[in-house]
Amino acid sequence: MGRNTIILLFITICLFNCNSTKKEQTSEGDYSDVNIVGAMKHVMWKGELGSSIQLDTLSNKNGLYGLGPESFLKGELLINDGKSYVSKVTSDSTMHVEQTFHASAPFFVYANVYEWEHLKLNPDIKSIKDLESYIDEKTKQYKRPFAFKLTGTVSKANIHIQNLPEGTQVSSPDEAHQGQVNYNLKNEVVNIIGFFSTEHKGVFTHHDSFLHMHLITKNADKMGHLDDMIIEDMNLYLPIK
Repeated sequence: MGRNTIILLFITICLFNCNSTKKEQTSEGDYSDVNIVGAMKHVMWKGELGSSIQLDTLSNKNGLYGLGPESFLKGELLINDGKSYVSKVTSDSTMHVEQTFHASAPFFVYANVYEWEHLKLNPDIKSIKDLESYIDEKTKQYKRPFAFKLTGTVSKANIHIQNLPEGTQVSSPDEAHQGQVNYNLKNEVVNIIGFFSTEHKGVFTHHDSFLHMHLITKNADKMGHLDDMIIEDMNLYLPIK
């Protein structure tokens, strides 16, 4: 076997091994169904408030779901089955919700889901913690992270909209939440879009939760980040893989 042949064989083996390793890493660590842009912790601790993604650049809007804050923490964003909503504070008790893709986010999580498994929530599931435990237990064999949705009635719910004062510098969560306005809802029919992960705390979920959820009322006049709720009657939808 000549010297050139040996070199060629060595290169071929190296390329094969590299490609095999790359494939293994992708299958173990790449969540192709969920897309993540930016990170919550970079917004909160590093003050990266500007745009990491323009929502109108998302080309596949069929079965599209997503959520995040608006750039410079001036509002909340939600995509529900291909329809995009932006909510903004107008007063301590009122808000404006607009349906538009002309918005951007410093961090955003989104996915396309075309088929859902429908589950009726048991009456004993009342709180976000109850819901988190139920989803975690129910999806041990699921590919994670994943999007989910809820439809039904809440007895009570607390949502917020970010409303950071113009020019504010951010280097901590307390600074990031300046200007945030909280809204209390009662006996509302709602849709809730959420994302579940045990591995993305500080990326798209808070440090103490596996869930990030945005709520929108049935008539789309209220929308925001869901902080707390008491479930009255609700259906859970999980993605079919």
